[in-house]
Amino acid sequence: MLILDAEKVAALLPYDQLIDALGKAFAVDVVVPQRSHHNVPVPGGNDGTLLLMPAWQQGCGMGVKIVTVFPDNSKQDYPAVFASYFLMSAATGVPVAVLDGTELTVRRTAAASALASTYLSRENSKRLLMVGTGNLAPHLVAAHATARPIEEVVIWGRRREKAAKLAARFATSSFSVSVADDLESAVSAADIISCATLATEPLIRGAWLKEGQHIDLVGAFKPDMREADSEAIRRASVYVDTRAGALVEAGEIVQGIASGSIDEDDICGELSQLASGKISGRESIEAITLFKSVGTALEDLAAADLAMRNHIGNNQGGSDCSAGE
Repeated sequence: MLILDAEKVAALLPYDQLIDALGKAFAVDVVVPQRSHHNVPVPGGNDGTLLLMPAWQQGCGMGVKIVTVFPDNSKQDYPAVFASYFLMSAATGVPVAVLDGTELTVRRTAAASALASTYLSRENSKRLLMVGTGNLAPHLVAAHATARPIEEVVIWGRRREKAAKLAARFATSSFSVSVADDLESAVSAADIISCATLATEPLIRGAWLKEGQHIDLVGAFKPDMREADSEAIRRASVYVDTRAGALVEAGEIVQGIASGSIDEDDICGELSQLASGKISGRESIEAITLFKSVGTALEDLAAADLAMRNHIGNNQGGSDCSAGE
């Protein structure tokens, strides 16, 4: 059985191919059962959590992401979160590979946002604002720059030194990069606004938005978290990766519905409908669009499948299974 560490996973998942692979995966029938959460008691400490996230495509690939969250690990100099992905054949159950789950997750998450942008942002979008400086931020910048002709990237973070450090990573890129001190001005000037933070109070205000913008909300992943206020949600045409996940986990959606700012019918569609052509996405140059991502095991499976195919030398961007042929 093949074992792919983080470095190998990164090399096997270039963003142009990964965006394409996710588009094909969202357009076909993939089974994604509800993920399961298991409490793991730790004697004398805080409980840990075991998360199991399965998905399969009939007769093709099958996999499960295994995530552990143990908040006391810092006492032993371990990360709090570990993730691994176990890929199998859905035709035989034969184990195929184990992949580093952390690298796979950040890459598929960024690629999903970029995929959504191909349907929702304006084709000539050139200015990207990255709000947040954590582990996801560099991947979101790279993925969005793959999907659109980005010429200028502006980075904003609560700590300017971290934003400057992230900007330095892109110093030799094809686009210019700078650090913003004023978030309102940076939002107003951007074509695409990507957010990956742990905000519990809104950072993006609807009053700041202008016609034609696309907002990509990735970071807030619990009902009590949010990166954009209700006015931003109200003004935008809202799309989600999965409706079921967004209605339970996405704070902007959950809180917006609870306050009466929006209702469930205001969600214009999900990524599978965009990828399959059932809905068209952006309807006008003037529209403000918004994509809310909470993640789905479908993305993990598609990424693991692509990594495996690239490892064996098939760089054509899709097996028969992933292409639905």
